[in-house]
Amino acid sequence: MEDYAAKMAGKPDAELQRYLDRRAEYREDAVLAALTELERRGHVVPDAAALRPELEAAARQAAAAAPPAAPSWARAEEPEEAAAPDDAPALYSPGTIAVLSVVLSYPVGAVLMLMNLLRLRRYGGAALLMALSILMLSAHLWLLFNLGLNPNVVGLCSNIAAALIYVFVLWPYFIGARAYQPRSWLPPLIITFAVVMLLMMLAQSMGVPMPGLK
Repeated sequence: MEDYAAKMAGKPDAELQRYLDRRAEYREDAVLAALTELERRGHVVPDAAALRPELEAAARQAAAAAPPAAPSWARAEEPEEAAAPDDAPALYSPGTIAVLSVVLSYPVGAVLMLMNLLRLRRYGGAALLMALSILMLSAHLWLLFNLGLNPNVVGLCSNIAAALIYVFVLWPYFIGARAYQPRSWLPPLIITFAVVMLLMMLAQSMGVPMPGLK
């Protein structure tokens, strides 16, 4: 059985509404998944209370009439995962966000995650991300200045904790299993290094001692 819930999560609202308006042309479980996704996004669907039981009953009948699945040893090799559709949003992948958060700094991962959320218009998630970033930065500075911990250890722990939050909390809740086109990690990496070098040059010109520079 196809995973219609994951497919509908990657479709725009207009296409989901088309499933409902022309539901006679589609499978009942696909229409039901479109209805569920619209409601999850906060849309009010007219006659949803009456439509849902009808679709659920039709989907159960179709599933009961379907032939039984072949045992695993008799199944053909699974086809490769289909590529994301052309209209899928371009997002920074969880892997890119996690790696750049740990290798560079958690604010870098926060910026990439924020760009994803804004592109998908997940403004609630963007606000939560900004609040978490401010909280983590405050905790980071408090640990450094009040407990006198090793800055490298504090930085690494902060980066790892932030990466876990981005990938395993914010992404599943606000983005989910939608189809997307991965964006290249090279531009944000170049921009990050350029900003760091600019800040180091500015600090050096102001007489601020920099580690490793004389």
